[in-house]
Amino acid sequence: MSTANSLDTSYDTATGGRPPLALIAGPTASGKSDCAVALAQELERRGRRAVIVNADSSQVYADLTILSARPTKEEMDSIEHRLFGAWDGAEACSAADWARAARETIADIHADGAVPILVGGTGLYIRTLLDGIAPVPAIDADVREEVRALPVEQAYAALQTEDPERAARLAPADTARISRALEVVRATGHPLAYWQQQTTGGIGKSVTLYPAILLPERQALYARCDLRFARMVERGALAEVEALLARGLDPDLPVMRAIGVPELAGVVRGTCPLDEAMARGAQATRNYAKRQYTWLRHQPPEEWPRVEFESFEIGNITAILYRHFGLT
Repeated sequence: MSTANSLDTSYDTATGGRPPLALIAGPTASGKSDCAVALAQELERRGRRAVIVNADSSQVYADLTILSARPTKEEMDSIEHRLFGAWDGAEACSAADWARAARETIADIHADGAVPILVGGTGLYIRTLLDGIAPVPAIDADVREEVRALPVEQAYAALQTEDPERAARLAPADTARISRALEVVRATGHPLAYWQQQTTGGIGKSVTLYPAILLPERQALYARCDLRFARMVERGALAEVEALLARGLDPDLPVMRAIGVPELAGVVRGTCPLDEAMARGAQATRNYAKRQYTWLRHQPPEEWPRVEFESFEIGNITAILYRHFGLT
């Protein structure tokens, strides 16, 4: 990925210029959406139209308006937003599905002479879009069933033998990633790293990337997580979950496992009091923010700016972003 001095620098693809792509990543409740809108408005003041593109794995679903904290019409503030609510909850949106749609969307925005602003905290989505996807063959159903039937302790021990490099990078209790790595090496005869070295379809080398990662002070972030979940309930999250349950969807679909859905489903069914569900929902939100925070601090390239702050005053945060994007 190339870089340039300013996000609003003109470019000419005919002479090898690469179109710009802004990226604002961060954990849930870190203020990404507000920063993206502010950045888009600043670019428009400079004569460059901007379009915000969603990179959040919950906000892609039409059924999760409230529980995904999808920006409202008022919060979008006349800035065009794409890939928000673009998938019906009955259809799982994989990283590959989203990356394919994002590539097309970003290409369309560039063709219109506008600047795409990618915003979200789903690291796998972002990595797949920029770096491409590993061409892992389809996993045999019997292998998958055998691996996923193993207790996580046994699966991790097996992975330490069959793919020690991957095992060393995973937490012993990371059930999903351990199972994935083990089923890949058993089904294909190659470790996951072998396939990841052959990634295809990434756009990182065809754009000029302007990244920034928001990393608020942790306790302030967790307090915002608690407040956010309470406000979701006030805005009608229970009715949203009730409508989702009425569809009778497969409980294993991502939309049914999104934060807040399992917790509030108990309230709708009359098996869990609201205060207990709210406490569980807030805790799940904090846990998710913690995982995102850790991933975003350590996994993206070191040269990507980490924007650390204690106050959520949008003007202060965007002033830092504008400096990183060469706008001041």
